[in-house]
Amino acid sequence: MMYPEIKRRKTREVFVGEVGIGGENPIRVQSMTNTDTRDVKATLAQIERLAEAGCEIVRVAVPDEKAADALKEITSHSPLPVIADLHFATLLGETAIKNGVKGIRINPGTFKKKEHLKRLVDLCRDYGVCIRIGINAGSLEKEVLGKYGWPSPEAMVESALKWTRLIAEEFDYQNIKVSLKSSNWWHTVRACELFSEKSDFPLHIGVTEAGGLIPGTIKNTMALTLLLLKGIGDTIRVSLTADPVEEIYVAYEILKDLGLRRLHPDIVSCPTCGRCEIDLMKLYREVEARARKLKADISLAVMGCVVNGPGEAKHADLGIAGGKRFGFIFKRGKVIKKVPEEKLVEEFFKEIDAFLKEYPERILRRET
Repeated sequence: MMYPEIKRRKTREVFVGEVGIGGENPIRVQSMTNTDTRDVKATLAQIERLAEAGCEIVRVAVPDEKAADALKEITSHSPLPVIADLHFATLLGETAIKNGVKGIRINPGTFKKKEHLKRLVDLCRDYGVCIRIGINAGSLEKEVLGKYGWPSPEAMVESALKWTRLIAEEFDYQNIKVSLKSSNWWHTVRACELFSEKSDFPLHIGVTEAGGLIPGTIKNTMALTLLLLKGIGDTIRVSLTADPVEEIYVAYEILKDLGLRRLHPDIVSCPTCGRCEIDLMKLYREVEARARKLKADISLAVMGCVVNGPGEAKHADLGIAGGKRFGFIFKRGKVIKKVPEEKLVEEFFKEIDAFLKEYPERILRRET
């Protein structure tokens, strides 16, 4: 068996625009722009880059009225359904909904008046907008904190259940999903596990404030892997203090290695060693940058040694084995071409193009 057998938890199906979440839908990958939403051109440019990487839902900050007004143009040109990130201001949410967002993320603990939240929910009903109830350990309501003494997983779950019941039962609105996040990856895992035992609303999972590319990737991978192996999670975001596009690639790497979804080629490469006579790190970076633009179910190898490379990576569809100022290109363990170092990447991708023409079924298209 190549991948673990994962039985996903059965959840309700909800929609962010035309993107189905929960139910039988694939696990969705989303991110958030870090541009100034009031800068429409910059925000749309980043959304385009995220969409190209494989992002399916994008969230934008709505800090003021000017940002809410900008959403009209952003949503009309965005290739992805847009979610408005809201804190405190009900009126900004109403403007965002009228300006075309397909979802809103609210931190319900910041709503001081129940009638304000109901007004926003009613407008979501009118426009078919999905609500994400975002429970963060750092902003739980005072009464919940007072009961538990600290933002424990149990406290987060109590808050989440309180607000889902209010919106789903008292306000009678079901198009909602839930997130329970902490900067502590283990608390995030426990909160999501406990919530999934008590509710069938779809869960958006990830670790908040996880850090930069390397530490953030590690924290998110630990949390997401544990949850996904248990079948928990309907949408994911790998929050990083980095270019948001990196969040998408990390997310798909996690999903791919669990056998849940695949969008980009799998790349294996050997660590550098004293036998290496080629700039392997430079070669790998060049291959990775170009491979990221491919949507294909293929495995690639970048190896630093012509002696062992083809044999060690014979499971790869195509690979490179570096030598001194040259390299071999191999296909399923058999050398097919010797190429000067300066032409190696270009010739390698010509072979990849030829492979995909031979096996067009390996070309992947985004699931909807």
